[in-house]
Amino acid sequence: IQADGTDGNCVTFVLHDEDHTLGNSLRYMVMKNPDVEFCGYCITHPSESKINFRIQTRGALPAVEPFRKGLNDLMGVCQHVLSTFERSMKEFRAQK
Repeated sequence: IQADGTDGNCVTFVLHDEDHTLGNSLRYMVMKNPDVEFCGYCITHPSESKINFRIQTRGALPAVEPFRKGLNDLMGVCQHVLSTFERSMKEFRAQK
């Protein structure tokens, strides 16, 4: 959903079947970008499983770019945690 009167710098993305787990993690990753002026999310209603995720950027950077980068960076972090956990479990089982 693009805000009225903007040219793509201020966009609200609606993420279905998500909650605070993705919202807060993604907000953290997106805010690491210095070109992002504002990033936040809200749960629309406790009985609905969707979030509104809003990004506003500085300059001519479209909001979809930091959104995409944040998702990719978050996937990389999750993959690192998973591989570290699996490696540790393998080492633990080898010691027994």
